[in-house]
Amino acid sequence: MPSSPGTPDYPAYVSLHSSGVLSRTTHRVPALLRSCHPEPTVAVTVFVTLLALVTGRGAAGSVAVAVAVLAGQLSIGWCNDAADAQRDMICGRGDKPVGTGELPRWTAAAAAGTALGLCVPLSLLSGVAAGAAHLGGVAAGWTYNLRLKHTMLSPLPYAAGFGSLPAFVTLGLPSPSWPTWWAVTAGALLGAGAHLSNVLPDIEDDLATGVRGLPQRLGRPACRWLAPFVMLTAVGVIVVGRPGPVGVTGWALAAVAVFVAVTGTAVPSKPGSRWPFRAAIVVAGIAVAQLLLHGSDMA
Repeated sequence: MPSSPGTPDYPAYVSLHSSGVLSRTTHRVPALLRSCHPEPTVAVTVFVTLLALVTGRGAAGSVAVAVAVLAGQLSIGWCNDAADAQRDMICGRGDKPVGTGELPRWTAAAAAGTALGLCVPLSLLSGVAAGAAHLGGVAAGWTYNLRLKHTMLSPLPYAAGFGSLPAFVTLGLPSPSWPTWWAVTAGALLGAGAHLSNVLPDIEDDLATGVRGLPQRLGRPACRWLAPFVMLTAVGVIVVGRPGPVGVTGWALAAVAVFVAVTGTAVPSKPGSRWPFRAAIVVAGIAVAQLLLHGSDMA
């Protein structure tokens, strides 16, 4: 209803104009959350926290692991979107708020730096050795975003980042120890497999914008078979490497992992589909479930 003469015609609600501080804040929070790569961020945080619980870190120690891993994963996700802003805009990535212009690049970069700054003291809550292991893995993620994703060494940061997580857990135990070889190897393989699966839907766009990591050089057909092979090798390392019998549950989980890995990556999916990466997360969850069956043997 129009206002009376001489009275400014204000709407009866808070303005949503982009210049309003409140509207900018409320608008950017959901975009910022979507920009952090929420699926892998939540998955990795939950998986590592569960490992901490079963290996004997206790409630307080497991919370320390959770907040440190969450901060590290948030920093890597926001760093990735800030670094890839121009590429995502060119490729029309509607799932990337920075690429669509919904979220300013500087906001994602500032959030990444803030999360990284918090990650340092949060990681050190688990001790110097454990904190150093985790921060090394986070640094590997940043190195991938800023440089190595463009080179043939692109799987290495993923392998280093995931492979460092068992060390973060076991080096923070009341009696610190290095993780077993099979836990570290499985983590590294899961990381490499996740990289191959994550890149699979975007290979053509990556090549068009100058990203020539190892998966892009190998091509889609090769990656569609290599990704499940690497992921399932990780599951196999856990099955064979850990002490004691595998048991019915262990074999059942391995069978499910085979099905998910093959249907998720080896079977062609729609262009741009994120299902291959989601399948990789499921396989990683199955591998973690295998570890949880004998978590105390990981150290």
